[in-house]
Amino acid sequence: MTELWVQRTGTRRYTGQSSRGAEVLIGSADVEGVFTPGELLKIALAACTGMSSDKPLSRRLGDDYDATVRVSGEADRENEVYPVLSETLEVDLSDLDPEAAQRLLVVVERAVDKVCTVGRTIKAGAQVELAIETD
Repeated sequence: MTELWVQRTGTRRYTGQSSRGAEVLIGSADVEGVFTPGELLKIALAACTGMSSDKPLSRRLGDDYDATVRVSGEADRENEVYPVLSETLEVDLSDLDPEAAQRLLVVVERAVDKVCTVGRTIKAGAQVELAIETD
């Protein structure tokens, strides 16, 4: 299993790391060149949607199709939650007849609903357990 952690690198700055060698810069919105934790949540959702739709789309459109998943959602700062996250999958289906395009969209939605772990977790809610270790 891949290990994940964040290391503090400065005031309100962290580096997220994985045991596979990946890194991402994290910080508050007033720090240049970093993602906020909320932005990473949204990106994780968009990436999961894209990856979940990849197989049915590539099967029908070919491996070289272009797609973009945009995601947005304003934070409710009083409650510190994102009450609504909105995604838009942008993909060119103009080479398909309208019926084939509609069938593909149904298959894509089903695939995302079935295998997008991030989206499924957000919709279901997750229990978060925090342990604090001290020296």
